Amino acid sequence: MIKNLIIFGTRPEAIKMAPLVKEFKMYPELFDTRVCVTAQHREMLDQVLDFFEIIPDYDLDLMKPNQNLYLLTSDIILGLKPVLEEFQPDYVYVHGDTTTTMASCVAAFYSGSKVCHVEAGLRTHNKLSPFPEEINRQITSRITDIHFAPTITSKENLLIENIDENTILITGNTVIDALLDSSNRVKSIQNKEIEFLKNDLDFTKRIILVTGHRRENHGEGFINICNALKEIALMNPEIQIVYPVHLNPHVKGPVYEILGEISTIKLINPLAYPAFVWLMNKSYLIITDSGGVQEEAPSLGKPVLVMRDTTERPEAVVAGTVILVGTDTDKIVLECNNLLNDTVRYEKMSALHNPYGDGKACERIVNHIKELTKEKILTTTI
Repeated sequence: MIKNLIIFGTRPEAIKMAPLVKEFKMYPELFDTRVCVTAQHREMLDQVLDFFEIIPDYDLDLMKPNQNLYLLTSDIILGLKPVLEEFQPDYVYVHGDTTTTMASCVAAFYSGSKVCHVEAGLRTHNKLSPFPEEINRQITSRITDIHFAPTITSKENLLIENIDENTILITGNTVIDALLDSSNRVKSIQNKEIEFLKNDLDFTKRIILVTGHRRENHGEGFINICNALKEIALMNPEIQIVYPVHLNPHVKGPVYEILGEISTIKLINPLAYPAFVWLMNKSYLIITDSGGVQEEAPSLGKPVLVMRDTTERPEAVVAGTVILVGTDTDKIVLECNNLLNDTVRYEKMSALHNPYGDGKACERIVNHIKELTKEKILTTTI
């Protein structure tokens, strides 16, 4: 039996790894699959675990007040040591580009386990944008044994870095697997946050959903973003902007200071995943600096303005499902007004094909590991 350890620590990782956990659990005769969470993000992680009905086998519970990257990295490596020694997994699965990903990858390498990187090969080639994610994923790629790349572009990035092509499989992105399942489930579930949104928002108006949290936008960037949202709201009183505000004071401070008194802007607490998926479905367009939303929204037919100057997800830009606007106030306002006022342009953008997959990424990953398992059995019996 093959022993799998799936490690994640943040809400986005949990969303994207949950369908992989479910897929592996469908084959208990082949795989002993266990889940380890670092709880790099505690509350937001727990909300996702509850929604997907996943109970971790190991919980490092590492989140601390005023946690920094030095402490988090060392705590993850040290915390994983007894887990890896006790379970001795054949394969360790990490996702994306978080500190949990990079540190878990190092720990797995030390333990002798093979590393499988889900969502491998994303690059901006700028080590400071996004920080620290770009370096996290580059370090992870140097250690990884099997690279599950979401797109052709991701695979090409790895090949440029001299990664062996035989270790790369294009799968699509697992976030689409999660989204397609979840968008159906949230239509019928009983959920307090969804009921709050139904009662608090005015759905006779077109909804613009905003999210923002990136470190590189802290300071002047968020001031520019907020000024743009203020201008959009004042120019378009017939719309409603809904902004679930990240709890980081570098975000929360300027958002409430600049936008707090504008009647057509609703500032609400961060939403758990089910309510966020529901609200994405109800929105007219989305303005974000999130990587995951860039991947998810096109499957729901929602145009996206990305508040970043660079993106490791250029496929969406090329496909036309997202537009990079950075933190340039004038550009954010211009592109948003274009989509609000030009129906033909909006409909064309919302109908474009999502370049990030068809919802079968996890099936491809599990089938690949099955094939490797068969090869291993054949090799050892010959």
